[in-house]
Amino acid sequence: MNRWAGRAFVSLGIAALAGCGAPGEGGFGVGDMLLTAGTTQTPPQAAETRDVYCPTVDVMAGGSVIRAGGVDGGSVRSQISLGDLARECVGQPDGGTLVRVGVEARALLGNAGSAGRYDVPVQIVVKDGSTVFANRSRRVAAAIPAGQTQTTVSIVEEGIVVPASSANNFEIEVGLGTRAATGRRG
Repeated sequence: MNRWAGRAFVSLGIAALAGCGAPGEGGFGVGDMLLTAGTTQTPPQAAETRDVYCPTVDVMAGGSVIRAGGVDGGSVRSQISLGDLARECVGQPDGGTLVRVGVEARALLGNAGSAGRYDVPVQIVVKDGSTVFANRSRRVAAAIPAGQTQTTVSIVEEGIVVPASSANNFEIEVGLGTRAATGRRG
């Protein structure tokens, strides 16, 4: 037998062996042993469910803007306002939901402001009625360089777990500042 015919024969043999114990047949064949380097199958992993309830992000009452100055006819020094809001909800094998919330804020200089660092306090609350699953306050510094009038900062809060009992009926609220989550912006 020539060299090419031998290689073709070996290739066909491996292909035939790989077909033994094909997925869905319930067996564990030689092909599986070649692929897994042994006789034991890897246990199936619990799959995450991505098609789950994921409510829109609401803004807490009075939580969309923080303004410094500009009160009683004074000039505005700075203003911090909410920008884009995002969320991701991933179903878990136990029926619960893992939530991630993203918040963008923009710091703007007013006519009486100056370049520098501005504190941006953000509160993120995930709840079902009066049951609060997460109430997280984060602070990030927004640095506005000399010659600029604004900057944007982002915060991503991860690892918020909503139990299975509330997986289809929870709320996500965000706001600037550190106030209790009692209402939504109208």
